[in-house]
Amino acid sequence: MAFIIRRLLLTIPVVLLVTIMVFSLLQLLPGDPASVILGQDATPEMLDALREQLGLNKPLPIQYVDWLVGVLHGDLGNSLVNNTPVIQLIKQSFPATLELAIGTFIIVILIALPAGIMAATRPGSWIDYSSTLFALFGMSIPHFWLGMMFIVMFAMKLGWFPASGYVPFMENPAMNMSAMILPIVATGLRESAVLMRMVRSSLLEVMNADYIRTAYSKGLGERSVIVRHALKNALVPIVTTSGLIIAGLLGGLVITESIFSIPGFGKLIVDSIFKRDYVTVQGAILVSALLVVFINLFVDLLYIIIDPRTKSGKGVK
Repeated sequence: MAFIIRRLLLTIPVVLLVTIMVFSLLQLLPGDPASVILGQDATPEMLDALREQLGLNKPLPIQYVDWLVGVLHGDLGNSLVNNTPVIQLIKQSFPATLELAIGTFIIVILIALPAGIMAATRPGSWIDYSSTLFALFGMSIPHFWLGMMFIVMFAMKLGWFPASGYVPFMENPAMNMSAMILPIVATGLRESAVLMRMVRSSLLEVMNADYIRTAYSKGLGERSVIVRHALKNALVPIVTTSGLIIAGLLGGLVITESIFSIPGFGKLIVDSIFKRDYVTVQGAILVSALLVVFINLFVDLLYIIIDPRTKSGKGVK
C-alpha cells in the first residue's frame, strides 16, 4: 500500500510539470502568439480580439492558473478554426485511434510472444535467426513506407482492401474491419519487432538461471518451465516495453492515420498544426502527455503483481 501511495504522490508533480510545459507552447511561439496564429494580414482589431479570447493580455501566471482551472473542469478551450470545443474534437477523433491501438497491440502480442519465446528457448536455431532477422527488418522499415507498400499491393493491385478511409464500427462493422486491417497490420508488424526482441533477450537471460535448470532436473516439461517459471520472471521488462508501445499508440499514430486517412487523434494534431489552430494542438498534446503519464503509472502499479519485491524496493525501481 505504501508503494502505491508513493507512486500516486510522485505522479502529482509530474502532471503539474506536464501542464506547465504544454501551457508554454503558445508562449514559446516567436513574437506575438496572436500574430503568429492569425498571420500577417490580421488587423489590430482581430489581434486584440484573439488576445482577449486567449487571455494573452493577462500576466503569465494568471494565464496559467486560468487555463489550468479550465482544464480541471474539462475545458480545453475552443478551436480557432470553427469555434468547436477542443474536448469535443478529441472525443470525436479518439475512438478511431483507440480502435487502431487495440487492433495493433493484438497483432503485436500474437506475433511477438510466440516468436520471442521460440527464439529464446532455441538459441542458435533457424527459428532464432529468422526471428532476429524479422526484428531487425521490422525495426528498420519506416511506418510510412510499409503503409504505402500495403496500399500499392493489397489495395491498388489486388483490390482486397480499401486504400484509405474510415467507417465507425457501429455504423458498418464489415466496412470498418476492411478499412482497418491494412493500417493495423502495417503498424503491428513494426511494433511486434520491438516487443519480440525484448521478449527474446529477457527470456534468454532467465533461461540460464539456476532455478530453471533445477526445474528441468525435477522432470518438469518444457511448457511448464517456460510458463510457470521463466516467462513469469521475465515479465518486468516485457511489461515495461508493452506499456511504452501502448502509450505511443494511444498518443496518436500520426503517420499511419495520415497515410490511410483515418480521422484519429494523431491526424487531428497534424491538421490543427497546418491550420494554425494552436489551441486544439495545445489541448490534444496535453491529453496525449497525460495518457503517457497514467499508462506509466499503471505499469508501475502492475509491477507489484508481477514482482512483489517491488513493495520493499528490492525489485523494479
